[in-house]
Amino acid sequence: MTETVLQLDDVWLTLAGNAGPVDILKGISLSVGKGETLGLIGPSGSGKSSLLMLMGGLERASRGRILALGADMGGLDEDGLAKFRRGRMGVVFQSFHLIPTMTALENVAVPMEIAGTPDAFARAEAELEAVGLATRRHHYPAQLSGGEQQRVALARAAAPRPTLLLADEPTGNLDSVNGAAIMDLIFGLRDRHGATLVMVTHAPELAARCDRVVRLVDGRIDGAAL
Repeated sequence: MTETVLQLDDVWLTLAGNAGPVDILKGISLSVGKGETLGLIGPSGSGKSSLLMLMGGLERASRGRILALGADMGGLDEDGLAKFRRGRMGVVFQSFHLIPTMTALENVAVPMEIAGTPDAFARAEAELEAVGLATRRHHYPAQLSGGEQQRVALARAAAPRPTLLLADEPTGNLDSVNGAAIMDLIFGLRDRHGATLVMVTHAPELAARCDRVVRLVDGRIDGAAL
């Protein structure tokens, strides 16, 4: 029997709007098995990125329960969530979120060093080599192309060897050539580390490479697309 890494039970997300509360997610129930690759698709505004943020504990559910790696996310405060994510979850955003005053190597190594990883810089070197940036490790983000910056972001997410890797439109800001290269790297990282991968994407070719695809429409799972 496959181990469950993520379990969502009747999850709602309601945010305040100018005209009153707005339901962003409506009764989401979903499970993700260990080692599975899940693609989240749907039109803009359907709640895909919000769902990913809930999975990572970066947003709190208004109702329902989320179990991640056996822990009840609703029972953890902000510090508890941060400690829980550390080393267990890697997150890759459409925007790279690199620190401009740090080199590629430092951007990958410093979060691990803060977390107390003893071989942080050695592991960062290895991950940058894995994404083809060994010779660019001492360059700053402004000296790197968009594709190279996303490779650094991937290396940073993968270096702690997380059990769960979350990616929000990881090829959204890239051209087709760089997007294809990043796709290969994401699935390569999944294969090397055995992580469970949940990915939001508008790219049909990227969704097609996932083990399973879930389509969201107006904050709900479209059962016909499962």
